[in-house]
Amino acid sequence: MGAGVSADDTTETTAFPGRITPLAATRRPLREHTLRVTLTNEVHARPPEALSAPVRASTLAMLSGETAGELERRYLARLCEWAGAPPPSRGATHHSGDFGSFRLKWERHTEFSTYTVFRPGAVGDPFAEPALDALPDDWLAGLPGELMVGVHIAVLDRDTAEPSPGQLAALFGSDNYVGARISGGAGAAWTDFRIHGDGFSRVLLHDRSLTVRQTGRVVQRLLEIETYRVMALLALPVAREVLPRIGTIETELAALTARTPALKGLEDERDVLDRLTRLSAQTEQIAAETSYRFGAARAYYDIVERRIAELREARIEGTPPIAEFMDRRLAPAIRTCEAVQLRLESLSQRLARASNLLRTRVEIAVEGQNAELLKSMDRRADLQLRLQETVEGLSVVAISYYLIGIVGYAAKALKGAGWKVDPDLLVGLMIPVVLGFVWIGVRRIRKALTGGKH
Repeated sequence: MGAGVSADDTTETTAFPGRITPLAATRRPLREHTLRVTLTNEVHARPPEALSAPVRASTLAMLSGETAGELERRYLARLCEWAGAPPPSRGATHHSGDFGSFRLKWERHTEFSTYTVFRPGAVGDPFAEPALDALPDDWLAGLPGELMVGVHIAVLDRDTAEPSPGQLAALFGSDNYVGARISGGAGAAWTDFRIHGDGFSRVLLHDRSLTVRQTGRVVQRLLEIETYRVMALLALPVAREVLPRIGTIETELAALTARTPALKGLEDERDVLDRLTRLSAQTEQIAAETSYRFGAARAYYDIVERRIAELREARIEGTPPIAEFMDRRLAPAIRTCEAVQLRLESLSQRLARASNLLRTRVEIAVEGQNAELLKSMDRRADLQLRLQETVEGLSVVAISYYLIGIVGYAAKALKGAGWKVDPDLLVGLMIPVVLGFVWIGVRRIRKALTGGKH
């Protein structure tokens, strides 16, 4: 096995040999962004190992969640301390180190991590002594997370004859394997995508004329195909679990939609609207539970397709290639997940339309009720106005009556004082005057109180 590339995180590796000279040292008056070097080196992160056949490799994909990165770094540092190797740097998302008899590569992904062990040399049975045997059992037993993928891969050198169909059937336990010429015929690869008695899948690679860099890239692609294939399939049980729930909601929606035209009364409409709101909430809950998993499945499947395309497969007579196997086995599962996601989105839209239609119906009914209420209020206001005018007339008469009485008493007093006044004549003359002044006064007071509306 050739010397592998030792890389920690992208902040400590550079795109070119040597060190990057800061702009300040070049006497160029430019302010450099703090992330410039990190972002430039990001495209060079996680390079494949340079491998020389014969070599064996084992990969573990541990599902540990999105917050286990620091725990995994500390756990890997324990192994490095045990072997006297440099530990991963703080904040690193990948690490490749030489442990003497083997190399270990750790990569942190969004929700899982992979640990790949490389061991040089060949054995009689390519899978009899896998590379994983180099790791301490107690360290393996404590790995954070749960095992999702375990793969053993063996690379045969070009001096070894290409295995026959019978030999391949013996290695994989049956003739249900797939394989193809890859990299323009520079190599050939076979696998059966099954978990064998040791709990691991198996991949066999024959180096026909691969360079050490090509070998490393092909091994990485083959391991990633198996890893991301399994990770993509995590969405299938989720899709199967939510299908009955979606079906129940669809059935109830259909019943409510059929009932809507026959609704009578605002109470019935509000009852149906409440049930539609409840169904919408259930649908949104399902969408929240599944959106991440379905999105991740699509992303993982895209990676699988790209890695298969990068292999540049050429058919071996009588053996289906990896691309054909994935198209028959993996693609339908992914399409099922996509169909469930589309069905969920369609259900959400149908619920929204049904709710909007019913709300419109309720609003129209409420508007009709409001119109009737306004008409009733107008009638009451008109009656109130007439009553007010009647009361106003009576008030004028009553006030005038008392004022004229006061004028009569005043006229009698003047007559008693010796004035030549006829009280009855004076009272009679003052009646229209008093009525006029009282009526004008009452009108002004009403206008002042009502703002001049009447």
